[in-house]
This record gives sequence, C-alpha cells and structure tokens, in this order.
Amino acid sequence: MNVLLIYPEFPDTFWSFKHALKFIHKKSSAPPLGLLTIAASLPADWTPRLIDLNQRALTAKDLAWADYAFISGMTVQRQSAHAAAERCREAGVKVVAGGALFTIEQAQFEDVVDHFVLNEGELTLPMFLDDLAHDRAQHVYTTTAYADIHATPTPRWDLVDFKHYATVHIQYSRGCPFNCDFCNVTALLGHRPRTKTSQQIIAELDGIYRLGWRGPVFFVDDNLIGNQRTLRTDLLPALIEWRKDKVGIVFNTEASINLADDEELMQQMVRAGFNTVFVGIETPDEDSLAECSKKQNLKRDLVADVKRMQRAGLEVQAGFIVGFDSDTASIFQRQIDFIQKSGIVTAMVGLLQAPPGTQLYERLKREGRLLVDRISGDNVDGTTNIIPHMNLEALHAGYRSILEYIYAPRYYYQRCKTFLREYKPSPIQVPLDFQYIMAFFRTIVRLGIIGKERLQYWNLLFWTLFNRPRLFPQAVTLAIYGYHFRLVYERHVQKDGG
Repeated sequence: MNVLLIYPEFPDTFWSFKHALKFIHKKSSAPPLGLLTIAASLPADWTPRLIDLNQRALTAKDLAWADYAFISGMTVQRQSAHAAAERCREAGVKVVAGGALFTIEQAQFEDVVDHFVLNEGELTLPMFLDDLAHDRAQHVYTTTAYADIHATPTPRWDLVDFKHYATVHIQYSRGCPFNCDFCNVTALLGHRPRTKTSQQIIAELDGIYRLGWRGPVFFVDDNLIGNQRTLRTDLLPALIEWRKDKVGIVFNTEASINLADDEELMQQMVRAGFNTVFVGIETPDEDSLAECSKKQNLKRDLVADVKRMQRAGLEVQAGFIVGFDSDTASIFQRQIDFIQKSGIVTAMVGLLQAPPGTQLYERLKREGRLLVDRISGDNVDGTTNIIPHMNLEALHAGYRSILEYIYAPRYYYQRCKTFLREYKPSPIQVPLDFQYIMAFFRTIVRLGIIGKERLQYWNLLFWTLFNRPRLFPQAVTLAIYGYHFRLVYERHVQKDGG
C-alpha cells in the first residue's frame, strides 16, 4: 500500500517564520511530528512518502503513485488542507484525515475526506487499520478515551530531509493541569498530564542525531512542567546524561509561569539543554486573569517572574490577549508597558477568540455572543469570533496600537537590549553552521543597509559586542525575528485597510 503523508501549507503568520527562514535558506520551520508518528504505526508492508507542502508541491506523479493520502494539520492550515484533500479525491486517491484540525472541524471537510481518524491516533488508527484490512472501513473513528503514550512509537525521522527545516519537534507529554477557559488543550487532551518515558525521548533524540540533526529541538508539550515529579526525576536527568557526548542541540518548550517559582527546576532544565520557554502571560490585568480562570498567573509580580527566568538562562517568549470582558481602554497601554519592561522580545498578541470545545465557547454561545463557530487559527490577524463587551472598533484600534508600537524598530530593539541585559547565556555552546553564518551577512544587507531599522540594527550589534559579546548570535537572531514579525503585522494592517 502506497501512502502519501500530506502536511498542509502554513500561511504567512506569526509562527510560520517565513520571512526569517529566508535568512538561513530554510523552507519550513519544522517537519510534521504527528504525521511522522502516524507513519511509524502503519503496517510494515506499507510504503509511506512525506509530502510537506511547505517545502514542495503535491504533483500528479505523487497522486498516481498513491493508494491513500493521510492528511493532518492545525486550524490555521485549513485552506491548504481542504485544497490538498480535494486534489486527492479528484485523482481517485482515498483521503484519511486526523489531528486537531479535523477533530475540531470535521463537518467542514465531509465533502473531501473518506475516513476521519480523530482524537488521539494511538487509539483510533488501529481501529481503522483493522477495519481496512477486513474491508469494512468506517467513515469516522473517534474516542473519548486518552491514549497511553508509553506505547507511542518513535516517529519515522527517516522520511524527512532535514536540510529544509530550522528546528525539529518532539513531544514528552500531553494534557495540562490548569483550566484556562479559552484554551482547547484540555478539551482535546485532558487535565491529567500523561508522559512518555525518558527512554522513549532518548530514542527519538538518538534517531535525529544519528541522521545528522544538530539544530534546536522544540518540545511541543503544552505545559512541559505539568507533571513536575516525572520531569525532575526521569526526563531531565536523562537529558543531562544524554548530551554529555553530544555536540550542539538545544531545547525549547512551553511552560506555565509557576516555573519561575522553582530555581532548582529552572537550573536543571538549563543543564539539560533548555534555553527558551514560551509562557502564556495573557494579560497584566488581575480581573481579566480571574475571568478566564488563569489562576496560576494571579497575585504575582509577572515582570519579576519573567526576569527571574531570564536570569536563570531561559529566554521567555509569551502570548498576550486583549478583548476580555474585564478589559477597559487602559489595557492597550498596560500591555505595551508590560511587554517593554519585561524584555519579552517574542511577544505574540492576539484578540480573544473562543475555540470550539472550550468553556469560553460554551459560555458565549449561551449568551448569544458568538459571531461564527470557528476561529481563524492565526494568532495575530486581529480577528475574533466573539462579540466583545468593548466596542469592536475601539478594540481593533487598540489592538493595532499595541502591535504598531512593540514591533516598531525603535521599541523592538529597545526590548532586545532589555532582554540581553538580563539573560544569562546557556553554558551549552552550539556551533554555527554555514547557513547561520551567512544569515549574519544577509542581515547586514537586508536590515543594516536597505532596512528602515538600520540605525537600530547597528546600534544593537555594537552594543552587544561591547556589553554582551557572547550573546552576539542571539542579537542577530532577534533582529531577524523582528523583521519577520513586523512584515506579518504590516500585512494584516494592509489587509484590513488600517
């Protein structure tokens, strides 16, 4: 059986890093972890072929070769996913769809998908494969149970051409112990964090290392510290031991703000190789945090928490939201002040949205405040599917004012310096490959000569050379990120006619 594993294209969004990737001549941020894991669960006599539409097109030759096409993706990839599924159906290739996008929006794809294998694939894929083998495959496979991810296989890294990617994804845990009402993680994956064993993670890392990967690895857990006991006693010690004879490879992940309370855990993570963590800050407003049940962020000095993590050796990236019912007109300047003071360089700011399946969605549905029953999936496109308490025009204007400010070169580069002053660099040295060295020279032309940020660019580089020379590569990377973020923001403004 010949199977295409099709990963839909990402549009130009905050997290696509399309403009940044050009500096290092990469085509995509990361290979599709979900599809590679599914590939490892297919029968041994099947032949899978990965088609990542972010790096190459789906061809007629591909379709002529295939018996089935497996498609998976996220909400923001829905347009590309639908187009790919439609092409497969037209070519007579059966389409099997799964993952978060199809689990949430099954109804939107009924016309192009033959079989939906939804929820966690460890549970539903074996049911589909067994039925298919006995010529009784059903249209939909779903479950309310949660998988034992101790049985999750090592992804088929051999299907990937790593030269096209900037990072690699792996997953240690699923689920989150918290209860933020706008987040659909718990609706999809539950409240009890389930973890893989350290042996599984080491096997995955060995696989990519053996194939030559030496770049960053992103643990895609929604909250890496959700199960702190196993993290401390199993995974982190194993990672520390694993990297003793390894060159390169650093880790980044997502975690809740209470990581800042535990200096010992932060230091253990840094020794294990973590240097970046994404945190859901959401808002500095206590009423809005209480409104969305973000209890772990309440009654804190959030700026101090961020700086404590930076000083421990963890760059903090963060998500922010405006449009809570409790928000007043002051929230826009308060968000700006917080972001600038904290030195969070990568600050993703979005309007409040209500994803299907969340507590927020159900509450607003009861209140008759849903505009549409789905979200865009683009975190910074300025859209919302709810009717906010604040005047919508004022909300949009305030939102634009935040992005216009924080990604204006003057203030963005100020924030870079604020971060670099605080950050304690990791003791783990990562050799720079040829493309990363060339990226620096490309920034000289794009940002330092023809870019409107050229004065701020040179100021940052010389300041870093004289004050924090070890962080020079970090400064160059942040300059590239700023260029990408600004282009994404400007595209949205032009689209909206703002």
